Amino acid sequence: MALALAMAVVMGLMLMKMAPAVGAQVQRENESELIFRGEALAAALRIYAARTGRYPTNLEEVMKIRPRILRQKYKDPMTPEGEWDFITQVQPGTSGNTEGLPIVGVRSKSLANGIHIYQDKELVHDWQFSAVQNLLGVPDAVGNALGNLPGLPPGLPAVLPKAGNPASTPVPPKE
Repeated sequence: MALALAMAVVMGLMLMKMAPAVGAQVQRENESELIFRGEALAAALRIYAARTGRYPTNLEEVMKIRPRILRQKYKDPMTPEGEWDFITQVQPGTSGNTEGLPIVGVRSKSLANGIHIYQDKELVHDWQFSAVQNLLGVPDAVGNALGNLPGLPPGLPAVLPKAGNPASTPVPPKE
């Protein structure tokens, strides 16, 4: 009887020691899923804008376009309700209501510190998944400002190359 009690205590202690590791693994997987879903939504918003010449005001508009540009309407894996915080093309009013404003990106509503570092940010809420990488309109390394790239409809912001892409390497000016 004492041996069984001792074994139960040892197993309980081992489980308590493993609980933080399991929690960290779950958070790591949720963060990886957040990055996948956020980048998929940003790519879908970029394609939607290229096809229609404007950004959607809700994610249902993206799901209605045919052929489909998004497999499903992804939920935020970091929050229980799965709702995204929308990044809009124009600044929301003092109420903070983004309803009806053109959506150019999403971010998580979670305020948790991330295990991953994404876009040099540790706080999960600061990870932005945007169809427009250069939201301020600042010229990039080769002098292109938003809307100045060829092949885009007029008034549509340009999408700058992502980091790590060979096209994003600055070209030195010719002397």
